[in-house]
Amino acid sequence: MTMTTKQEILKEKLEEYLQADKAGKGLILDQIEAVSRMNRKAIIRRMRRLQLTPAAAERRGRPEFYDMRVTIALKEVWQIANEICAERLHPMMSEYVTVLTRDRMWNHDLLSTQKLIQMSLGTMKDRIASFAKTSTRGGKGSTKPSGLREIIPIRRGPWENPDPGYGEVDTVAHCGASLAGDYGYSVQYTDVALIWTCLSAQWNKGEKATRNSIERVQSRLPFPLKGIDPDSGGEFIRTRPYYKNDHARIEQKNYTNIRDFLGYTRIGSQRKIKLMNELYDHLEDYINFFLPSVKCVKKERTGSKYKRIYDKAQTAYLRVLAHPGIAEEIKAGLKVKYARLNPKILKDKVDLLTSKILNNTHY
Repeated sequence: MTMTTKQEILKEKLEEYLQADKAGKGLILDQIEAVSRMNRKAIIRRMRRLQLTPAAAERRGRPEFYDMRVTIALKEVWQIANEICAERLHPMMSEYVTVLTRDRMWNHDLLSTQKLIQMSLGTMKDRIASFAKTSTRGGKGSTKPSGLREIIPIRRGPWENPDPGYGEVDTVAHCGASLAGDYGYSVQYTDVALIWTCLSAQWNKGEKATRNSIERVQSRLPFPLKGIDPDSGGEFIRTRPYYKNDHARIEQKNYTNIRDFLGYTRIGSQRKIKLMNELYDHLEDYINFFLPSVKCVKKERTGSKYKRIYDKAQTAYLRVLAHPGIAEEIKAGLKVKYARLNPKILKDKVDLLTSKILNNTHY
């Protein structure tokens, strides 16, 4: 007789057993013992468990350690962190909980909090995989090679461990489904050494507007800007078209730092540029201080394939603090600023401004 059959016999006799007197219980036990060949005391213990916790008695395997309360807490942090992957979120979990607790925005019990902080990367990946993630549709790109690229000397190939202050720059078109007419652009700077990001919005991509964006980037960097590596668009005159390794980092960040928030909707009102720059003021802090990223530190070749080795996920802020080439007064200033920041407050501001920008109302 299988264990499943024995379980069904016990369930079938449970109600009769509970209502019977002592003699009646003895007769029922005799019947079950004869049919199932189970030990009498084992039958009594099983009946007792079915009486007290019928749902738990049917569950097999180890008791669940990360219960629903832990999952709810994880999802809250995941959403505050803009739904990033577990590999990036896991090293920052304790930091998020600390900041939210400091500002009295953490409403989960102590046991669930402790379990969340000690959760392994594998478990976190499994839980996050079950969450529904928002996505944006694809759109058009507007990058066309500059006509001057053949006569101006350019840096060739990828960066080789530059000092802080050297970064890649690219523009992102908010043209929707059509490249015709006028529309907004975003300019993004990503520092190669520190992954520090600066953003700026402009109307169209003329020389003056692009220069103003670069000046905005320079003014908002916490460390000196020493050199930029633009893409091959007409607003810039550097790098080789169709050589993705010349500016691979910035192309990857265009989606993570811009498209993931503003999507591919057309921004066809010049009045919204000011609102976009207001958004980027908050978005820069949110990305640099609270959204960790990984860097490829080595590539290993096996046959015809390469395996990339990445470092531990860190925020740009932590990379600045750890870099020996950054002045101590700059680090001290960033620490003071970080103490006043909160990821949930920044995310709420980003979401509010994003909804205003994507709203069809003209400003």
